[in-house]
Amino acid sequence: MPCGLGARNTLRLEAALSLYGHEISDSINVFEAGLDRFCKLEKGVPGIGSAHQGQAAGTGAQAGGLEVVERGIARDGYRVLDLSGNAIGYVTSGSPAPFLKKKIALAYVPRAFCGAGTEVAVEIRNNPVKVQVVPLPFYRKPKRASSQS
Repeated sequence: MPCGLGARNTLRLEAALSLYGHEISDSINVFEAGLDRFCKLEKGVPGIGSAHQGQAAGTGAQAGGLEVVERGIARDGYRVLDLSGNAIGYVTSGSPAPFLKKKIALAYVPRAFCGAGTEVAVEIRNNPVKVQVVPLPFYRKPKRASSQS
């Protein structure tokens, strides 16, 4: 039975939960990380998100989900490329997802590349490997069928 940090990391990734030092840090604001739901800016209380409030609708990088289409595993730190081979972002976390039977990753890419179905590439061992942007979280708990009387 899987246990330990590897299992924790795989489950965290499938649920698209942020990990400090990967998806969130002092240099990544709450809007880029997709965590703005936790910032109550309308209360007018100064806080961590206040300094970045104007960046909410910006065109900066945004966390996105990637599913590896070809052979390879996208790991943290790998470059994300557009289909012309230009670097556009970087992978923050990546792993095989045993439950989903897919290879998945979280990455920061420009908002223009965040649409579901967008094809980009990840540079794995100096080779571009095709990936597809997918909605987050990767795993969603199935809804139970309601019983009707």
